[in-house]
Amino acid sequence: MGAGHAHKLYVHGHSPVHALPPHTKLAATLAFVVVVVSTPREAMWAFALYAVLLAVVAHRARVPAGVLLRRLLIEVPFVAFAVLMPFVAEGERVDVLGLSLSVDGLWGAWNVLAKGTLGVAASVLLASTTGLRELLLGLQRLRLPPLLVQIASFMIRYGDVITDEMRRMRIARESRGFEASGVRHWGVLAKSAGALFIRSYERGERVHLAMVSRGYAGSMPVIDEVTASRAQWSYALALPFAALAVCLLGWTL
Repeated sequence: MGAGHAHKLYVHGHSPVHALPPHTKLAATLAFVVVVVSTPREAMWAFALYAVLLAVVAHRARVPAGVLLRRLLIEVPFVAFAVLMPFVAEGERVDVLGLSLSVDGLWGAWNVLAKGTLGVAASVLLASTTGLRELLLGLQRLRLPPLLVQIASFMIRYGDVITDEMRRMRIARESRGFEASGVRHWGVLAKSAGALFIRSYERGERVHLAMVSRGYAGSMPVIDEVTASRAQWSYALALPFAALAVCLLGWTL
């Protein structure tokens, strides 16, 4: 199974985190996110400790802080949603800097921001230390349904092909003097989108026929079998187990 070149989020390195088998990192990230989501929102100190744990992982992975912070900007829409919650939520109100805000809305905004930011940060660290091909091998090792793994593999493999097809169609339109400048040009863009869909569909049929002619019977051959030692599992699961200890302490206090 292959997935082409490394994705743009991947940070090349030779850190202990990079060296971990992909399925251990996937399991650790999922377990960490589950623990974070399960933490009561009132335990603010717990979320601070989670952030410290992620900072330690980023340091071990040698992922620059600037890179991590820039990639966290992907959650800006969720931040905008969280900012609106204190204004639109109902219930008890409190004055903050002359503004009447909902207490439940403030807690909800904090809940979304804290848990969302930590989850996105964990995902960014996973993507920064694991290549796309490794991620697919990890999903396969974790016994994800083979059909889903194959769909993800083809999506990654042919994403650049479809993007390049869109670029050629745009150049062809511009070479003929077309420039989208208003609603009256939407029809041309819609026809281009339809043509792109038809070309993609036909390409998919040709690829499928080529695979069948080479013996494809519904499953992809496993070329590289990834395994993990007990020490590697222990190293990878150190993050979620530390977070679990913090979560349990947060529920007891």
